[in-house]
Amino acid sequence: MSEGVDEAGWDVEPGDEIESIVQAVGRLLKVCREAAGMTVPELAEAMGYGEDMIRKIERGARIPRPEFLDKADTLLKAQGHLRAFMEDMRKARYPKKVRELAELEERAVEMLLYSNHNIHGLLQTEEYARALLRTWRPAYSPDQLERMVAARMARKSVFERSPSPEFSFVQEEVTLRRPIGDTMVLRRQLQHMLEVAKLPFVELQVMPTDRANHPGTGGRIQVLKFADGAGMGRTDGDFSGRPVSSPRQLRFLDLRYGIIRAQALTPEESLAFIEQALGEL
Repeated sequence: MSEGVDEAGWDVEPGDEIESIVQAVGRLLKVCREAAGMTVPELAEAMGYGEDMIRKIERGARIPRPEFLDKADTLLKAQGHLRAFMEDMRKARYPKKVRELAELEERAVEMLLYSNHNIHGLLQTEEYARALLRTWRPAYSPDQLERMVAARMARKSVFERSPSPEFSFVQEEVTLRRPIGDTMVLRRQLQHMLEVAKLPFVELQVMPTDRANHPGTGGRIQVLKFADGAGMGRTDGDFSGRPVSSPRQLRFLDLRYGIIRAQALTPEESLAFIEQALGEL
């Protein structure tokens, strides 16, 4: 199997509701191919992919990349019918849980985000994210790894929204010290955090390790607040890690996050702390 075949798309996760639209795109590709009078081997050769990959896409077992549909639309003279699904396939390539999280983040007007094991995904550089995901076990396949990295980077588009949501990040000191990837990867990661922290709608704080008594020991906390007054929260320590939205449960998380935020370094102190950690690398 050539490198081109591996780059054609991503496997569909069993049970993912996106499967039906992927299957519809596959059937459309087959119709367009047959209307153009091409066989599977002929299309594979013209596209630069293996025959097996074309068959997988046509039966809906493989999510085609948007650029694949763009090229196929031109080659098969599909008059834009295949290109019409490019955005759907761009979203479909991300795992279901990531798509759901990204949709919630796109709706949020305020985000409260506490991380104690690693740097929050919205703050990660691409190389840091890739190095971090490589530490997970069981290990991701190369295809899965790149899919997860792409999904994580796509979520960062939330910083470009207008109007922008308000962000509050609290990072445990250890997340700034652990050399995920290597020292240079961490260096560039810290530099990126300093840049993000300068955005007018971002407040970044560091929780020093010597804070002996704070309520973040139960794990990560995430609280998203929406324009209609509703919200969604999640924490490792309670509710079995499941998302919660009842006012009572959200009050618990708000209280906990508020104490963490108050005990952390101020944003100005935190920037100085990160600069110092950067200088020590």
